[in-house]
Order: sequence, then structure tokens, then C-alpha cells
Amino acid sequence: MTAMVKPLISVFAYILLAPFAGAILAGIDRKISARMQGRQGPPIMQPLYDVGKLLKKETRITNSVQVVYLVTFLIFIIITGAMFFAGMDLLMVFFILTTANLFLVVAAYASGSPYAAMGANRELMQMMAYEPMVLIFSVGLYVITGTFRVDEIVSSYHLPAIVYLPGIFIGFVFILTIKLRKHPFDLSTSHHAHQEMVKGITTEFNGTMFAIVEISHWYENIFLLGVLALFFLNGYTWSIILAIAAIIICYFVEILVDNTNARVKWQIMFKNSWIITAVLGAINLVIIEVIKEVK
Repeated sequence: MTAMVKPLISVFAYILLAPFAGAILAGIDRKISARMQGRQGPPIMQPLYDVGKLLKKETRITNSVQVVYLVTFLIFIIITGAMFFAGMDLLMVFFILTTANLFLVVAAYASGSPYAAMGANRELMQMMAYEPMVLIFSVGLYVITGTFRVDEIVSSYHLPAIVYLPGIFIGFVFILTIKLRKHPFDLSTSHHAHQEMVKGITTEFNGTMFAIVEISHWYENIFLLGVLALFFLNGYTWSIILAIAAIIICYFVEILVDNTNARVKWQIMFKNSWIITAVLGAINLVIIEVIKEVK
């Protein structure tokens, strides 16, 4: 019975608290970015205020099916995080995350806007760029722990995964720039004011629809930081402190990269992502297998 209570608490905590934690994280992001640019910046709670305003605004819908796709996108994102924090199969978690993003792409296509269609095309390209590293990350954890289940990975008394997977860790942080939609890889849409194709995939989302997208990203960002923690968590209590410190450092690095790099073309993003995946990810896996054979 106790074994069932803990996952349920984790799931409910994620569903209830993740959007607020994600909003505060976005506010801290904007505050740090402003300070890096010599500005005061908005209050940390500004993302919540913005979404509150969006929910009160009139929503203009170009195609009624868009709302269905966006709500499904949000639901699948929540399911992704809930399954992850419940300690379920990591491969299934990433599969559902990919499905969620496909609903966002279809919602953009359904608008009929050329700018949204361009953003949707780039979103698909970004998915193709980071998915190989996501798969290698999952396989790497399996090689170390012998399981894909998140609860078994974090409770196994092994050295932190980063000891065995330093190349995969660097590669994962690299593609995290894509998932967090930060420069230089925020190609399909951007949280910055400037964007060469208006707002890309979110061009035709307004009012409640755009609020749904923002809330979904808050859920997704908390989930992604949870995935990052898997590189550091094991059965020891001290690993929690290590994971929190690593998340803070990595997120600050992402903000720094975001504010010191210009957006690149999709071809550069795609090529660099696959090179990183092949060089750091695949070679890391090969080295682990060689070490296991020697032992």
C-alpha cells in the first residue's frame, strides 16, 4: 500500500504545483536575462499575470479544431510528467512527450497561417534533431541500471549516472537548449520579442489558446528538469542536493547561452545536434559497453 501512496502523491504534486513552479522559473529566467542586459526586468510573478490576462481576453479562433488539438497537447504533457514522477517507464514517457508535441504541430497547421505552418515545419525539424539524443540517454541509463523504470533508476545505489555518461550529459544539455526554446535554437517560436517569422508556430494562438500553450510549457519545463536530475540521483540522500545544485547550474548556463548567442539556421541546428549525438552520445555508449566486456 505504501508503495502506491508515494507515486500518487508525486503525481498530484506535479499536476497541482508544476504550473506554478514553471511560471516562477520563467519569471526568474526573465529577471536574470534582464539583469544580463542591464535592465530592471519584470517581477518574477509576471508570467502568471500574463496568463491571467490571456484567459480574460477574447479568443479569436480560425479553426475550431485548433482548441481540441491544444487541449490534447496540454493533457498529454501533463500525462508525460505524471508518468515520469510516478516512476514509470522512461521510454513510454518520452513517447508520450513526442505525441504531445505532434498535437501542437497539428494545431499550428490547422490555423491555415503560412507563418504558423513555417513554425510547425521547424518544430518537426527540431524534434528530429533532439530525438536521437533522447533515445541514447534512455539506453545509457538502461545500460547502467538494467531498467527503464524511473523509480528503479533513482533508487538504485550506483554512482551518479553522470560518472558513466559524461558525453551523454553534455549532449542532453545541448538539446535542452532546443526543448527550452532558447537561443541559438529557438527556431519554431521564441519567448523573445524579435522573431523573423512573427511568432512562428504560435502565431495564430491568442487568448485562452495561447494561455494553454504557456501553461503546457511550464509543465514541460519542470518535467525536463526532472529528467536532468536523473544524471545525479541514486539511492543516497546526498544525491538530491547534488541534483538540485546541478539543475540550478545547468539552467543558469542555458540562460547565459540564450543571452549571448544569435539564432542560427535550422540546418546548423540539425547538423550540430546529430554531430553531438554521434560523437558524444554514441561513443559514450560504446565506451561503457567496452568497459563492461573487459570486466
